[in-house]
Amino acid sequence: MPISGKAGSVIVGIGTDIVDARRIAGSLDRFGEKFEARIFTDTERIEARRRADPALYFAKRFAAKEAVYKALSGAGIDGLGWREAEITNDERGAPVIAVTGACKRALERLTPDGYNPTINISLSDEPPYAVAFITISVVSQRKSMVSESR
Repeated sequence: MPISGKAGSVIVGIGTDIVDARRIAGSLDRFGEKFEARIFTDTERIEARRRADPALYFAKRFAAKEAVYKALSGAGIDGLGWREAEITNDERGAPVIAVTGACKRALERLTPDGYNPTINISLSDEPPYAVAFITISVVSQRKSMVSESR
């Protein structure tokens, strides 16, 4: 009986980071909108306003951005911009990442020809700490057929 599916995926990048939300709160107090606009996208900033604790929300996004940069570090591209990794949530509330600019170029460089990349993210917090874990994997665009003998 034939079983159709994608070939196995391969991890090409891993990154993790932990952030103290009190540090982010201090930067928000000291630098306000200037800090927000430098680090976070407009979408991230709007969503933070809907949260009971915007500093904790920003801390998780800050940790995620750092973790993404670490996961992309194998590409050898410098100058990854803060706003080039946007962390939002899907319809179920799970975090998702979109990359642009130098981050997108780094992801493309890590992705071998004939493969598609996937960025997986896990965010967690134990106030005042926020942690992010990122894996970047690639999977072949070719489908494989596996047969069982009778």
